[in-house]
Amino acid sequence: MKEQRHPVPPFNQQTALQKVKAAEDAWNSKDPDRVSKAYTTDTEWRNRSEFLKGRDEVKAFLERKWRKELDYKLRKELWAFTANKIAVRFEYEWHNPDGNWFRSYGNEMWEFDEDGYMSRRFASINDLSIQAADRHL
Repeated sequence: MKEQRHPVPPFNQQTALQKVKAAEDAWNSKDPDRVSKAYTTDTEWRNRSEFLKGRDEVKAFLERKWRKELDYKLRKELWAFTANKIAVRFEYEWHNPDGNWFRSYGNEMWEFDEDGYMSRRFASINDLSIQAADRHL
């Protein structure tokens, strides 16, 4: 029997906001192990054009991501929710190893199992090249 990851579905306004804030905090830690533990062992992801299956693939993806996306800072906003699904909009800023800055925008659709682990994550993301002086996160 696995441990529950609170809050668990069904979500209400308060618990959906808690789930979004917990995800924002975890991703801003840039700790692939910490972040990956929020997902089921067989989680399904679409991130841009990349399709992942399972927590191990998610962890490896995040390790690659944060080697490329330096000084990463993220903000998430609750968009909508149902009993076990949450939709968020987000933006994050980062720079590549050459020092070029970007702001990435997108939407994520999340589905959770009964224990509060994310079983599905579908992300659509667009990148905008910015100047360092234009950063706001």
